[in-house]
Amino acid sequence: MQIDSPRKISSGNLILVGMMGSGKSTMGRILARHLHKDFVDCDEEIQLRTGVTIPHIFDVEGEAGFRLREMAALESVLGRKNLVLATGGGAVLMDKNRELMRTNGIVVYLRATVHDLWLRTRNDKNRPLLQNTDMHARLAELLNQREALYLEVADIVIQTGRQSVHGLMLKLVSEIRTYLENNA
Repeated sequence: MQIDSPRKISSGNLILVGMMGSGKSTMGRILARHLHKDFVDCDEEIQLRTGVTIPHIFDVEGEAGFRLREMAALESVLGRKNLVLATGGGAVLMDKNRELMRTNGIVVYLRATVHDLWLRTRNDKNRPLLQNTDMHARLAELLNQREALYLEVADIVIQTGRQSVHGLMLKLVSEIRTYLENNA
């Protein structure tokens, strides 16, 4: 595999992608703590910048408006170094976002089954794309639309499954070390 930019490795950034409910925020926090990096949740960053919730942005500006805000947040955050970034589930939808991710850090796809995603999100009222719908079917539809994009940007793919968060984090740290050794 060819490294897209010198900054990919030198930035020290780890970028977590995957569906809502795949564990990006949870894994990002524990991974950042373990590796002594800063943690940034892209959705939280957008809320800090706007002063309103993600559902409110969707209500007022629609998904298109939210995606523009997400792109601006990604561009700003990925200018930094030595962080673990949990992206939003749909961040891979925009070409520019995928390019930003590919060139500004090691991208990790946290892959989960539709059933596991449903179990983790079924009671969450802060996910605009899952409201007023058959959540399981909607998650399957979204995963079907996004899977190829996650795989396109991913340097590392790890199945989240049912293991403990700590166990998954240790497995991911090992995968990152292997990736760095193979791309030194």
